[in-house]
Amino acid sequence: MTGNHTAQEPKHKRDLTRRKVVVAGAGAAAAVGVGGTLAAGAFAGESGTKGAQTSASSTSPAGETCYKLTSETTEGPYYIDADKLRQDITEDKEGIPLTLRIKVIDAESCKPVGNAAVDIWHCDALGLYSGYESFSGGGGGGTPPTDAPSGTPTDVPSGTPTGEPPSGGGGGVHEEPTSDTRYLRGTWRTDRKGFVTFKTVFPGWYQGRCVHIHTKVHVSGEWTDAGYEGGTTCHTGQFFFDEESVLASAEVEPYSTSTTERTTLDEDTIYDQSGTTGGLLKLKYKKNDIAKGVLATLTVGVDPEATNTGT
Repeated sequence: MTGNHTAQEPKHKRDLTRRKVVVAGAGAAAAVGVGGTLAAGAFAGESGTKGAQTSASSTSPAGETCYKLTSETTEGPYYIDADKLRQDITEDKEGIPLTLRIKVIDAESCKPVGNAAVDIWHCDALGLYSGYESFSGGGGGGTPPTDAPSGTPTDVPSGTPTGEPPSGGGGGVHEEPTSDTRYLRGTWRTDRKGFVTFKTVFPGWYQGRCVHIHTKVHVSGEWTDAGYEGGTTCHTGQFFFDEESVLASAEVEPYSTSTTERTTLDEDTIYDQSGTTGGLLKLKYKKNDIAKGVLATLTVGVDPEATNTGT
């Protein structure tokens, strides 16, 4: 599934669009957390980070808290369809180690959604997206896209903008990749309890957006020797970080070398200010030493019967 279907496409085409990735190894990898360990357990009753609102709506017979549907957001222009099937998406990128552990549940029944394919992708510590280095970034690296058509006069008055700032999830149509890099992108399956874990680095920031991670949840597809095929995209969203953690990260290299003006969580046009329902992560890290690593968790409530491509 490319995640770029239009509303006009027939449903059978949306459902049967081929979505294929190359399998990187067989079997499930062990979940690794901050410092090499990761505590088990559902995220029932979580309230997110400081100031977050809880998203609990009801309680199941088993005592687990059910959640409202997690907010849908735009896919943004920098999505590459399930290019890497892996849990460790770091490659050689520098940054604060981040373990992201997500639990996907059916928001209506509260049951875990197992065997789903979860995509995540985000920028590096200086605001660059793999595959789109020439588009993303700004200030700390990268050049905003210039949309001026061929033949545009070159004698533009000094101080006049010559292009639009990168949206990177704030909107805009999908852009085709301009390089073969694929760092900080990955897809993995949820286990029978709905959990999926990724190893990555704490994202940086770029012009016009707060710190965030993009995500998609695909269901009803098939895992084969060739990867994950078919199915539908039931959720397209973003995960967010509280201001305290972002300010702490900004004191650590290479984040501290960025000269890009940062958009705060309150200023962001995509985050809906609804706490965990809106994708605000619950974070754990050693105070005054965030460089050691961060554990981020969230329960994501989805409607497995819905189609939400974020386009």
